[in-house]
Amino acid sequence: MNNATALRIGGWLLIPLAWLLMTLLSTSLGIVMYIMALSTPEAHQALAAQLPQTVVMWYLSLVFTVAMWFYSLWLVIAFFKRRSKVPRHYILWLLICVLLAVKAFAFSPVTDAIAVRQLLFPLLAAAVFAPYFRKSQRVKHTFVNT
Repeated sequence: MNNATALRIGGWLLIPLAWLLMTLLSTSLGIVMYIMALSTPEAHQALAAQLPQTVVMWYLSLVFTVAMWFYSLWLVIAFFKRRSKVPRHYILWLLICVLLAVKAFAFSPVTDAIAVRQLLFPLLAAAVFAPYFRKSQRVKHTFVNT
């Protein structure tokens, strides 16, 4: 199937694309918050006062946020170019989102209601969109470029 006969991105595919774009936006805001924290002397003093394990976890969170941002950006570009690898990588991206939500659920000092709400949306998205990306003919006919 060539580019002329491939379907455009539309229909139900707009919802996973919106989810992907919103995640890209939220990780961008997260990176800005990390940069703002790193640019203040108060943050350096606060980090220095923490246990070494806490500092390591903070920097690991920064690394994971940057990695997720780059992966989301690459996936957005591949999505708009309708690359054939998008369905497999979108499912992988959804699973990573679920794992990050489970990590936040387990290790964040937030109330259970907030943690469950943060876990609910990635789980729901993975439960709906992973089978859709595996079985849908629309997906198979849209992502055809190599």
